[in-house]
Amino acid sequence: DGQNPAVLERLLADPDLGPMIRTVPEEACWIGGDLTLAIMSNAFIGNPASSFSGFIAKSRLALGFGHNYLFRAMDKDTGEWKTVCGDQCIFDKSVMNVMS
Repeated sequence: DGQNPAVLERLLADPDLGPMIRTVPEEACWIGGDLTLAIMSNAFIGNPASSFSGFIAKSRLALGFGHNYLFRAMDKDTGEWKTVCGDQCIFDKSVMNVMS
């Protein structure tokens, strides 16, 4: 959601994810375009605390797209990222509270 530029920098520096990430220049951004790109992307990495990310994840699921990465955590033992709650968690009131 662009709120923390350090997040994008870390993603771009990742040897696996970095080469696949495409960014849109600030002067070309607008809410409708950003939503369309996020909803139609091959994968979506969002922030579970963001209502914007939640809307995108719900839209992607409604259109039959998977690969929403909102609920991820690094396993401290292996250093690998794992899904801690699947795509359907975006609709779960016990997880998302009023944002579900």
